[in-house]
Amino acid sequence: MTHTYTHGTAQAGNGSAEESDRAGGEGGASGLPAAVTTDGLPGWLVPVADAARTVRPQQLSRFLPPESGAGRQSAVLILFGEGERGPELLLMERAGTLRSHPGQPSFPGGALDPEDGDQATVGPLRAALREAEEETGLDPRGVQIFGVLPRLYIPVSSFVVTPVLGWWRTPTPVGVVDPAETARVFTVPVADLTDPANRATAVHPSGHSGPAFLVESALVWGFTAGVIDRIVHYAGWERPWDRTRQVPLDWRA
Repeated sequence: MTHTYTHGTAQAGNGSAEESDRAGGEGGASGLPAAVTTDGLPGWLVPVADAARTVRPQQLSRFLPPESGAGRQSAVLILFGEGERGPELLLMERAGTLRSHPGQPSFPGGALDPEDGDQATVGPLRAALREAEEETGLDPRGVQIFGVLPRLYIPVSSFVVTPVLGWWRTPTPVGVVDPAETARVFTVPVADLTDPANRATAVHPSGHSGPAFLVESALVWGFTAGVIDRIVHYAGWERPWDRTRQVPLDWRA
C-alpha cells in the first residue's frame, strides 16, 4: 500500500493518508524516492509499520512542536535492516568537535533544504534520505520508506523533527563521509536494543532523565534513545528492564 504523506498524517500516524500510486513521483529535482509503502516488508517490521499508523504525538514525547509554528524543520531516517545477527538499526556518532550534540549517537538526518520540496508533504522524506546519503554514504535507492512518525521537538536546538521509517531493502556500504561531522557509522542489532542488560536511565545534571541504551561501545540517549524506546514499546518488542539503573551525564552532554 502506498500513501501520500502530509503533516496531518504525521500527527496522527499514517492511517488517514490518501492512497496514491506515488507520493510526489520519484523525488522531482532531488531524484530521491518519495513514496511511502508497506509492500513487501519483512514480518518482523510489520508491528513498527502498524504502530506508525496509529501512534499519537503525545505517546512518543512530551516535547511537541510549538503551536506558533516556530522551530526549524528537519527530518531523521530511522533505518532498519537485516544484519548477521538479525534485524538491526543504523546509527551514527556525531563528531566531538561539533557545537550541537558533540559525540552523541544519533539517527542520520538534518534540516530541510529548499530543494527537498514542500515541508508539509514530501520534503521530510527527501531530507531524511539526502542527509543519510551525505552523512553515511547510504544509497537511498536501496531504501523503502514505510512510515512516518508524528513530528517531535528538540527544545535545546529548536528543531522540529519528522522521524522517517525506512527498510533497508538493498543494503549498500556505509561509513564516515566527512570526519568533521561524523565520528563513525554503525549498526545495532535490535536484539541488543531490547536486551534488558543494555538498558538504563540517563540522568543529566539539569535533572532531566530519559531512556538510554549501552550498545556497540556507545551510550545512546536523548532524542534518539527516546524514539527508539517508544518504537520498541509500541512494536511489542519491549522486555522488562531495571529503570532504577542510572547512567550519569555531564554538563557537556
